[in-house]
Amino acid sequence: MHNALYEGKSKTIHPGEDESSLCIRFKDTATAFNGEKIAELPGKGKLNAAISNRIFAYLAAQGIRTHFIRALDETAIYVRKADIILVEVIVRNIAAGGFSKKYGVAEGTPLPNTVVEFCYKSDALGDPMLNDSQIMALGLASADELKVLTHQALRINTLLDAYFAKGGIRLVDFKLEFGRCDGEILLCDEISPDSCRLWDAETDEILDKDRFRRGLDNVLGGYQTVLGRLLNVC
Repeated sequence: MHNALYEGKSKTIHPGEDESSLCIRFKDTATAFNGEKIAELPGKGKLNAAISNRIFAYLAAQGIRTHFIRALDETAIYVRKADIILVEVIVRNIAAGGFSKKYGVAEGTPLPNTVVEFCYKSDALGDPMLNDSQIMALGLASADELKVLTHQALRINTLLDAYFAKGGIRLVDFKLEFGRCDGEILLCDEISPDSCRLWDAETDEILDKDRFRRGLDNVLGGYQTVLGRLLNVC
């Protein structure tokens, strides 16, 4: 493995197989509150890679264009090199987390419509929320690109909501990242319990990184439950 080109909170990026690809390795590091809370959870990288790879394969089979090429090993993948759009797309089906805190909606309240939010992908600025006109004023994406991001996010939400439901899991909310590659917009980064809120459909048990954020025990137990259930989903 070559030296890292970039090291983030949960992944490192390395040179890929050729000039058009990169290698992403999932780390065991868990972080919350913009890096203020941090811990090493042995096995987390392997679990996130397995979950994300399975979800990306499912989405690709449904026609979603992604950066995923293939797995290298249990914690690393090869991806197409893309220019990451610095706009995180958050999709919400059920009130939780920051949405509940900001707007006074009780956690667990089903939302009458799917909520799509945009945030500036900037740790230094605390990932502030953005509206369409702010995104365009900052030159982060065009109006046409925002339409694509919104359409793709809603389609992915429909697909994932049904996919997780087959495993007895409620898709509460999740974050997506996209990138530009050869004139098209690709789904990038990961989709895992690090980037989704996932609750048991019957008990509402938390199965995602909120276990770490909230100081609950057996953090990786939730991740293992998610993977185990997805392995049984056709």
